Formats: sequence, structure tokens, C-alpha cells
Amino acid sequence: MPTVRDWQQSREMWIRSLERQTSEDLDTWNRRIRNEPLEAANELRAWLTDRGVTGYARMLLVMERFGYPDFLLATAAELIERQYADRAGLRPVYDAVINAASQCGKILIHARKTYVSLVTPRRTFARVQPRSAHVILGFRLQNLEPSGRLQLSRLHHTMHLQVVLATRDEVDAEVQGWLARAYLENS
Repeated sequence: MPTVRDWQQSREMWIRSLERQTSEDLDTWNRRIRNEPLEAANELRAWLTDRGVTGYARMLLVMERFGYPDFLLATAAELIERQYADRAGLRPVYDAVINAASQCGKILIHARKTYVSLVTPRRTFARVQPRSAHVILGFRLQNLEPSGRLQLSRLHHTMHLQVVLATRDEVDAEVQGWLARAYLENS
């Protein structure tokens, strides 16, 4: 059974990033920010950038001050349910992809607002994203050209190739082979 991760684990990573970047903890930064007359997120971003706080650490502090979006507070199960709430016919496709990916080895499922990343112990190897009438399964694959069902992907710059899946039965041996290859290339 794969491990499922939601945004809470990401928040923990962002906190560690803040501590590595600044050698100070989240509580220290939150107190410092409360004592500043910063009224808007863009003011806080500029203020943090001037102090060398960038990337995820800066994003964390902005959300700490001005609030977290609802999707960051949701569990992984809630995020996945929301993705398929108005496309229930596609949930079996997602489940088949997860089942096939689980056969590749140890994977982590990282649920996001609009997609799910499939992660090896090293990095993301595939992405599952529902659309209105199908699911797009993107692969991080090198040295493989698009042909047949395998198309160039527009999901993300790291997902070079994709396949469009409309039914559970389309998650067949060919798709399982691409998942296995992507898993091995990214392990």
C-alpha cells in the first residue's frame, strides 16, 4: 500500500527550509512579522526578500500571516475526493493507475489541489490529473519518443510524456510498462 501525503508534510518541509535558510524557527519569525507594520502580502514578501527569506520559506511565512488557502488545510483523501467529485466515472481510472503504480515498488502519493504526484523514494515519476472526460497520466521519462497513445505532455515541464485515459481498462500492460519504466528511471 502506498504512503499518502498531503500538505501538512509539505508545511513541515517548508518549516525546515526556513530554519536552514535563516537559522531561526517559525515562532521567532512569526513574532518578528507581527511587530512589523506590514498590511499586505506583497509588502511582506518584499520585506522577507530583503532579509534573505525566499522560496518555500517565504511562502510559508506569508501564509502564516495572511492565512492558508482551504486546499492546504485539507487531508489527502479530501483533496482526491474533491478532484473526482463532479467526475465520479473517472475515479476508477485513478484507482487503477494507483494500483498499477503500486506494483512498481515503494511509492508516495502526494495529493495536491488539482492533481496527484506519484513519487519514488528519490523524486516524482508520474502525475495523475483529472479533466472533464478523461484522466491525464504524465510520465517523467527520458529517451522515449511519443508514439501511438504516448503523447507529448503539457502537464508540467518535468512530465515529458503523457497518456490520456478515459476508462479503467485503458490502464493496461502498455501503461503499466510506462509506469514501471518511469519508476525505474527516477528511483
